[in-house]
Amino acid sequence: MTIHNDETQEQKKPNEDHTGGDPEQEERCAVEEEALITGGDQEQEERCAVEEVALVVPETDNRLLPVMTFRVWVLGLSSCIVLIFLNTFFMYRTQPLTISSILMQITVLPIGKFMARALPAKRYRVSGYSFSLNPGPFNIKEHVLITIFANCGVATGGVDAYSIGPITVMKTYYKQNLSFLCALIIVLTTQLSGYGWAGMFRKYLVDPAEMWWPANLAQVSLFRALHEKEHKTKGLSRMQFFLVALAVSFAYYVFPGYLFPVLTFFSWVCWAWPRSVTAQQIGSGYHGLGIGAFTLDWAGVSAYRGSPLVTPWQTIANVAFGFVLFIYVVVPLCYWKFNLFYAQRFPIFSNQLFKFDGHKYDITKILTPKYDLDVAAYESYGKLYLNPIFAISIASGFTRIAATLSHVALFNGRDIIRRSRAAMKDVKLDIHTKLMRHYKQVPEWWFHIVAAATVTLSVMMCFVWKDAVQLPWWLMILAFVMSWLVVLPIGVIQATTNLQPGYEIVEQLLIGYILPGKPIATLLFKIYGRFSFAHALFFLSDLKLGHYMKIPPRCMFTVQLVASLVSGVVNLVVAWWMIGSIENICDVEALHPESPWTCPKFRVTFDNSVIWGLIGPRRLFVPDGLYRNLVWMFVAGALLPLPIWLLSKIFPEKKWIRHINIPVLSFGFAGIPPASPTNIASWIITGMFFNYFMFRYRKRWWQRYNYILSAALDAGTAFMGVFLFFALQNQNKNFNWWGSEIDHCPLATCPTEPGIMVQGCPVNI
Repeated sequence: MTIHNDETQEQKKPNEDHTGGDPEQEERCAVEEEALITGGDQEQEERCAVEEVALVVPETDNRLLPVMTFRVWVLGLSSCIVLIFLNTFFMYRTQPLTISSILMQITVLPIGKFMARALPAKRYRVSGYSFSLNPGPFNIKEHVLITIFANCGVATGGVDAYSIGPITVMKTYYKQNLSFLCALIIVLTTQLSGYGWAGMFRKYLVDPAEMWWPANLAQVSLFRALHEKEHKTKGLSRMQFFLVALAVSFAYYVFPGYLFPVLTFFSWVCWAWPRSVTAQQIGSGYHGLGIGAFTLDWAGVSAYRGSPLVTPWQTIANVAFGFVLFIYVVVPLCYWKFNLFYAQRFPIFSNQLFKFDGHKYDITKILTPKYDLDVAAYESYGKLYLNPIFAISIASGFTRIAATLSHVALFNGRDIIRRSRAAMKDVKLDIHTKLMRHYKQVPEWWFHIVAAATVTLSVMMCFVWKDAVQLPWWLMILAFVMSWLVVLPIGVIQATTNLQPGYEIVEQLLIGYILPGKPIATLLFKIYGRFSFAHALFFLSDLKLGHYMKIPPRCMFTVQLVASLVSGVVNLVVAWWMIGSIENICDVEALHPESPWTCPKFRVTFDNSVIWGLIGPRRLFVPDGLYRNLVWMFVAGALLPLPIWLLSKIFPEKKWIRHINIPVLSFGFAGIPPASPTNIASWIITGMFFNYFMFRYRKRWWQRYNYILSAALDAGTAFMGVFLFFALQNQNKNFNWWGSEIDHCPLATCPTEPGIMVQGCPVNI
């Protein structure tokens, strides 16, 4: 329904009182020119300084378009729930596909237009408000708000699964009897605290033109393409192309998803050298470096980084440089040349933890019934060791967070200080910010209330479920403070590069020293520190999208708040159902060898809780651990941006120097494990093909179909995956033949150190 109230400061008088007059005249904006504000006559300096934004984002606004309509609520909530279900469902699979909101952005358009034709235009009046189920043609602002709803289905159910991951670890790996109410409080408070932080940083990360959030330009382009009149040309229309690509993607996924799973990673090197451990370590797509391996499965391409078709090629190129440096140079040298940290006693790539003899580490041997470390049992059972890629991944994480803080301080510090001093004064605004000032703004105290309520509820949880969460109230507050502190520096990186460096390693290092031997406390500290900040950046990104599309701020506040509550509840309900209904979910040892429910992302979350919480950094890092020298990567990361900054000052005419971004380069190794090198390599190759070669040599095709293709591939793969589960896999109807065996690289998980005996592996002499 469209509810009319005093949403804008300059709304025309006839639209403030809906008791009389012609409803069509009011709703369909017959006096459009009175409310149409254009940037055509603005001074040149008022335009956005970022060229990409100036080319893509409209510099006009029609404030008479109906916004909070019945269509928005129905389609928005439906989109949110569908995406949450799909993303939560796939997060537990070996290839955890993330479905982007572009799917719903395209799908709801014909539905919205159908509702505009079919629903009655009759007006209703309730408690002083008038509304209509059909206020007129389906418009672009309605479409944006529906997409904001859908975005919550991605941020909550997809990507890193945020708080659902640690909750899954508590129930499936630690077998903890966690109550649903406690889990619900965890999910909702992490999301809503992030919303509070987002509101506090709007003036720094949304209003400035320099904070342009590149990912949003793809959605803005798609909105304009879908709503601006499409001229008839040869070939398929956008919607026809979407339907064809959707059908092909849906039909094709039956092969890698059920009939022919080996298509996910084609590791031909292992077939050529079936008895060579080294060759299989090099060529395995699942358990090795993946050299020569490739995927014919969209889920394998987009599993850990999302769709490469919506990532700028410059960013992909930076990630590719860091990826090649780490995977094809650093890792081989550390493993085969230097045998760093006894690397050859373990597989070259694995998300498991190990004993010194090369066998997997059984943490049940060192756990007390209260999920604490049994020190005597640990000393008796033996120390914990990491495989080489896992160790190097931790080192790159140290580098990344230090480099992020250093880079932002050097390259953006002066601007941040200037904006902080001018925050309460009138500053020069670009055209988009000026247009948004015509709407009533959301008071800062609204966000303060949300933040204060979530912090209070979280602290209360520490007392009510003290034994279950293990986290003292004062550490809960510390987690919130750390989360708040990093929103600005990491937000600057994401708003300008479309990459989000994490800082969870710092959190885990800190909690491991403060509260050693408490793995559940480590999980909770990470949830509230890392994930509340991640939600803040997600909300800030959506606020910038609303800023570009001129959505009234109070409408944005309402939609984001409601979507957060709905998405959190549905996300937990779906996860709770899956954990209870899929036998042995996440237990690789107990599952059928071809089972897709191996939970690689959650396995790494569990490993981190063991490394930083149960065993603790004192035993693994400083002062007594084998991996103590990795901590020096903090210092290296802090220093690396300095020479680049100095060169940019010495040679200001060399603009390319400022594009060297150490945090972005180090992102090439982020997420490995759980992602395999083949996942990232496939993502890089696919992204470069579409966003460099197709963009450069087939620009018309790219402009017309690129984002449509991304949405269709996501949707077809997801819908077939769900169909296969309910129709076949949930009934244990599986094929058993050569093509159903994953990877065909059984020796890739073997060690190469002479004398190490592991079941199923040859012994080197």
